[in-house]
Amino acid sequence: MDAQGRGRADNIDPADQWVLNPNTGEYELRLTPSAPQSGVPRPRRGTPANAGPGAGTRARRAPERESPAAPGPEVPGPRRRRGAPAEPPPGRRKGRTKPKKSKAKKILLWTGGTMAFVLVAVSAAGYLYLKHLEGNVSTTDVGSAGKKGFSKDEAFNILIIGTDKRTGKGNGGYGDKGSVGHADTNILLHVSKDRTNATALSIPRDLIVDVPDCPTKQADGTEKIIPGTQNVRFNTSLGQDGRNAGCTMLTVKAVTGIAPDHFMMADFNAVKTLTSAVGGVDVCVAHAVNDKESHLKLPKGTSTVEGEQALAFVRTRHSFGNQGDLDRIKVQQQFLGSLMRKMASGDTLTSPTKLISLAEAATKALTVDTGLGKVSTLKDVALELKRVPPKNITFTTVPVLDNPAEKVKATVVVNQAQAPEVFDAIKSDVSFTAVKQKEKKEKAAVAARLKGTRSAAADIRVDIYNGGAPAGSAQETLNWLQNTEGVTKSSQLGNADATLSKTTLEYSPDQADQARKLADLMGLSASALKPGKSEKNSQGLPAIVLTLGKDFKGAGVSLTTPTKAPEVDKSTADKTVCAS
Repeated sequence: MDAQGRGRADNIDPADQWVLNPNTGEYELRLTPSAPQSGVPRPRRGTPANAGPGAGTRARRAPERESPAAPGPEVPGPRRRRGAPAEPPPGRRKGRTKPKKSKAKKILLWTGGTMAFVLVAVSAAGYLYLKHLEGNVSTTDVGSAGKKGFSKDEAFNILIIGTDKRTGKGNGGYGDKGSVGHADTNILLHVSKDRTNATALSIPRDLIVDVPDCPTKQADGTEKIIPGTQNVRFNTSLGQDGRNAGCTMLTVKAVTGIAPDHFMMADFNAVKTLTSAVGGVDVCVAHAVNDKESHLKLPKGTSTVEGEQALAFVRTRHSFGNQGDLDRIKVQQQFLGSLMRKMASGDTLTSPTKLISLAEAATKALTVDTGLGKVSTLKDVALELKRVPPKNITFTTVPVLDNPAEKVKATVVVNQAQAPEVFDAIKSDVSFTAVKQKEKKEKAAVAARLKGTRSAAADIRVDIYNGGAPAGSAQETLNWLQNTEGVTKSSQLGNADATLSKTTLEYSPDQADQARKLADLMGLSASALKPGKSEKNSQGLPAIVLTLGKDFKGAGVSLTTPTKAPEVDKSTADKTVCAS
């Protein structure tokens, strides 16, 4: 909102109109006298523009046959913009009545390092204040390791990194002395496309991995390739040999197959300042703790911790479980759930002083990729996170085994018998918690697409397009269908008009039996089937449309995605668990 939005014609910075009242500790709007106003009533504001009906039509596809050397152009379809909220009416100018406060919008930012949730409320002056906060945030250019923008309409993955770098007042006694800032704590946060659930996957710092070659931007603008290393701890993917967060993002992709879209990174100060800003966080321990290493002292049961004591709690490992990093990860996950509940509480959301303290603390402790560096993008991310119910936010850890190469067990390796299922579930946007009944019904309706009769393979009439698969995939699939599976009425028509992340099969209602049979042959899940329209082939006969997406793995390789997450050791953000 600008000055003119409040009916002001003078040259005043709106940010200067919010003044801290030393008596209350809250920011108040102070308006200077305005020019006399005309007695003529103003026209009513907020009249919506007329919007014509949107009729989606199928784009004509390129008739050229697929050529590996000349992929078809990517033509994205029109996107509907979300409706902006109606502009609030001008503030009252006369009388002593206080202006009515707008409802606070929750903004949820995740940070780590030891990790923390950041919840900020945006009021009438939210945009101006967030522009100020933008100046607090540090950014890192991770190049192709991350995305340049953020989509409100897609699932997204954010890598949360907590470093052990000993920066900030009072942190000289923590962490690895002289550390350049390794990836001490790591959470891959996946938020579902429909925003019904999220999964926070912890990655142990002592996990043995192969760190890939990593392009990094230097201070002079040049790019330097930092060579990868094999069989090293995951935490060396950051800081070691000059690696930045982009190297950690690439390592996550190499280990899990899940590509982080963005990262958020914080140091020890995040936990101290954020917990103090909300007035402390409730934690629970199953037995009294007196840890000489972290200096944590807590009685059995529930206690409230903040500042140095909160940092000691998330760093302690000698008092819980087998005194290793895996048990400390569980404690940190429990702490995060409690912090999130505290930030979402009415006591925090209704206190402007706490909200301002939270916002300042969070942004000063935060480093993000350039794709998240703008205030508008951070706000969008936060508002999308806010839509996820706490009971459907799952905390879990990469399934691991003790490193068989060690006699004295100090590191772990990925459990190849369990971890791939977890990774596939996240990639396929499958929830690890129960979702609302509405979503269950929708998923059941999708699954029903595969129920029913199947036609003979010879009766399937299908046109094949390449919509993001490797060059030559459409021709490879055509040869396989015709020569191996007997789908003789098939054609490949080159490149699709748009790139798809997942393979789709479109068909009209009277072609459902053909679609089910082709889905069986291709190993397609029910979500790949798109009932609605088909097209006519070169002979003018109706044909179903198979578009190979980026997930295509080769002719004859099943593309069935999981519909149910595997059983894992987990917790959720809405429940209190005592550390033991």
